[in-house]
Amino acid sequence: MDVIPEFRSRPRHEQLALILASCGVLSLLIIEGSATGWAPTVVATVLTGALCMTALVVLPRRFPLVAGVAVAASFTLTVVTLTLTHRPVLTPGLVEQCALLLIVTRGVRLLSPLRAIALAIPTGLTAGLLPLRLAESEWGLATEFLGYGALFGLTLACLLGAYLRLLDSVRAREREADRTAQRLEYARELHDFVAHHITAIVAQSKAVRFTMAAGQTPTPDELDALLGRIEEAGSQAMDSMRGMVSVLRDPAIPAATRPGDDLSGLRELTGPFEGTGTRVELAVDPRLPGRVLPPGMGGTVQRVVREALTNVRKHAAGATRVTVDVRLHEGPMSDEGRTVDAGDGGSDGTAGSAGRTIGGGDGDGGEVRVTVVDDGRSRNRPGSGSGTGFGLLGLRERVETMGGTLTAGPSPALDGWEVSARLPLPPSFAPGAADTTDTDTTDTGDRHQGEPARPSGPDTADPGDELRPWTP
Repeated sequence: MDVIPEFRSRPRHEQLALILASCGVLSLLIIEGSATGWAPTVVATVLTGALCMTALVVLPRRFPLVAGVAVAASFTLTVVTLTLTHRPVLTPGLVEQCALLLIVTRGVRLLSPLRAIALAIPTGLTAGLLPLRLAESEWGLATEFLGYGALFGLTLACLLGAYLRLLDSVRAREREADRTAQRLEYARELHDFVAHHITAIVAQSKAVRFTMAAGQTPTPDELDALLGRIEEAGSQAMDSMRGMVSVLRDPAIPAATRPGDDLSGLRELTGPFEGTGTRVELAVDPRLPGRVLPPGMGGTVQRVVREALTNVRKHAAGATRVTVDVRLHEGPMSDEGRTVDAGDGGSDGTAGSAGRTIGGGDGDGGEVRVTVVDDGRSRNRPGSGSGTGFGLLGLRERVETMGGTLTAGPSPALDGWEVSARLPLPPSFAPGAADTTDTDTTDTGDRHQGEPARPSGPDTADPGDELRPWTP
């Protein structure tokens, strides 16, 4: 039967408890059946009672059929018993009567309203007529008491079934909400990582085509280097896909493609731009690399940069310059999401204020500002109007969970496009007194130890950070 696999899947102690309970119920059925003193009625009483109990444990898809057969058998036995001289003396079958009421409960819980009503009416009638199996000498107060008890029990059974049905509905909605949230998480993961690498492949492939179309034939070494970068981007896309598949197969396995909680991966994000004709300048506040950030903030910073660079490839074909600036600012955030920073004068972060601000946050321990600006002339950017870009939509949700704001819009600085995020720091992570300098430096990645930090900015960036246009 279908109940066997379900039984085997349960723990040992539950299996033992079910076996003992079944033996106890079967013993009660035999005791009640033996009250008639006649073998045929004993067997019939045990069989109908066992059939009613079986309807309570079968799988839901088999329940309507088994329940209908059990109710019909019980009603038939009651009618036949009225014509016999050997009738129960002490009990008409209380175990069977309780099982019939529980059938009503399960029917209300599992079946549609119409089918539940169609099952509850004959089942309640059968349970109410069950006391008529008693000998006529026992009729009177006993049958009246059992009859009213069955009616009251039928009401309780219907209410219990409706309550369990409501609980099942609430649990189903919660599970669906969890699945929806999980699907959105997977969609964001796919967009953040796989789409980023695929876009890099497309951009670098276009660079080869444009170079060939211009009549410039690359040397074998140059062509091999460019194809190697395409191959690397493809390998990274495959690794991202494998990481997502591993998460889908086993939720206990963390995605290998998730960014870390530090800023060590920022330089790797600018690598795919090499050879595409776009110069990338990366500036990181020198106080950030060695600072402990709140959980998730480092990954959010990397996602902002990744999404902005991906949109540059997709929507700013004419962009020749991209600046990535990550800074640490002291002071509380205002209601507009700006930081009141002594010495800042409010000049930083005002670029792109004409754009669309997404989300909002509050904090009194300073903030981390991430700004990505390009000089592309394309205005068909996600976030410029209704905000239908799936990448920025998911990014907005991540920034909002950190209590920050996300701004996307035209940039007056480079006459292009700017994506800016502001992530507030809690007081426990605020810049301490030891951080007295407010000088930003360009992260070069190969600066010698002890070399003084260079000021940041597009005109002072280290040449090692610039991915120059590829020419043969």
